[in-house]
Amino acid sequence: MRAGDLLFVSGTYGTVKRPDGSDTLPITGKLGRDLTVEQGYASARLVAINLLAMARTELGSLDKVDRVVRLAGYVNCTPGFAQAPAALNGASDLLIKVFGQEHGTHARIALYQADLPGEAPLTAELTLLLRRDAR
Repeated sequence: MRAGDLLFVSGTYGTVKRPDGSDTLPITGKLGRDLTVEQGYASARLVAINLLAMARTELGSLDKVDRVVRLAGYVNCTPGFAQAPAALNGASDLLIKVFGQEHGTHARIALYQADLPGEAPLTAELTLLLRRDAR
């Protein structure tokens, strides 16, 4: 969804495409019970890749992005699990790698979820500021 100079992207998990074109969720489970922080980090990275693919589809090119504004992550975890921000680093680190420190550094929040569809470890939403010539 575009709103002025912002693009909001959401609605994806850490899915990958199978050879037949269907989606699969290669990492499933709840952090703190089934998955480690490292597995959550890997899932967050996949979520960020999918969010960027959605943005590229909408914009035609990620070159139209001026900067990453905000990342909100929703982490499927057990009560008492305190490492949701560490898992979400998988997405944050990728965004900084893609856009550089100056344009990729962002505000963020890691929210704890009791459950997500399909036992997805996490999902996220991304807010991007568009370049003046891309608005």
